[in-house]
Amino acid sequence: MTWRQRWQAPVLVLAVLLIGWLAFAEYSRLSSPTAEVYRVVVLSDIHLPVRPEVKDTERQQKIIAAKNKVRADVNSWDDVWRVAVIGDLVAGFGTDKEREYAAGYFSQYRKPLAIVLGNHDYIYEDSLSRFGTRVRGDAALRAEKIRKFRDAFHLPKVYYSQKAGQYLLIFLSVDSLDSGQLTQMSEEQLNWLRQELAANTGRPTIIFFHAPLKGTLTNYRESINTPDFVAQPDKALAEILRQHPQVFLWVSGHTHTAATQNDFAAPVNAWEGRIMNIHNADMDRETIWTNSLYLYPDKVVIRTFDHAQDRWLDGLERTIALPALPKRFWPWQR
Repeated sequence: MTWRQRWQAPVLVLAVLLIGWLAFAEYSRLSSPTAEVYRVVVLSDIHLPVRPEVKDTERQQKIIAAKNKVRADVNSWDDVWRVAVIGDLVAGFGTDKEREYAAGYFSQYRKPLAIVLGNHDYIYEDSLSRFGTRVRGDAALRAEKIRKFRDAFHLPKVYYSQKAGQYLLIFLSVDSLDSGQLTQMSEEQLNWLRQELAANTGRPTIIFFHAPLKGTLTNYRESINTPDFVAQPDKALAEILRQHPQVFLWVSGHTHTAATQNDFAAPVNAWEGRIMNIHNADMDRETIWTNSLYLYPDKVVIRTFDHAQDRWLDGLERTIALPALPKRFWPWQR
């Protein structure tokens, strides 16, 4: 028997044992109740400093104080992994002054931020028409405001993904330069989304976007479920989502759905019975509520905090099971 033959069997056994140990260690990490929990705080429709529609000076100051308290609260929470800011950071038009104020406000957060665009951040001209209505800007104006937004918030791109343990978090922006809709993403972004999902079929995936999926609210207000108030292009997005069962949460704002609204947490929020749309209230109010997503190894828990009363709203807590996907055993698949 040669030297190579004598050592071949023991080496093979050791290799099998090592592979088995790695697989068991990875399985234990993902299934252990003590595995790391990722907390994502969601802010939407911040409208800094306040929307132009709010004319009363005293109320303006109360709203600004409420927004500052949200920042202080979030900064005081030691377990925050990310703050997802899902659009409409500016008061109303995306002027340089509004953007500068918003950048200053968010520069004082001590937690990592994940920021995307909403319609108010780039679509409109800087002033109202002679009829008192907002005017949607042309492609050149929109492109310039997107560039300024990226510069102000240090974003290489306005759509991107991040990993949190086994989870994939995708952050999408309203960014169409020529659409007549308020909530449309560009074809370039859609193609990127297709590629990102195709490359991560085994990861439970959460998508953050300014507008909700169509049909995840009842028509409690005339504008709800109309083209300007759902994620666009809705048909193309529906086709993408049907092809990718790993997407199980969609996190949105735009509709200003308050925590006191029945639809804030209701069965209607489940898109096609599969993807739960988590709606978030706006922050342009004296009483502000924020959602926190707790990403556990085997579930996501959504909790809603009332910043005016400094308490969790227990009746709105939800637990979302993960989609049934192939197990990820190997460290290099994280």
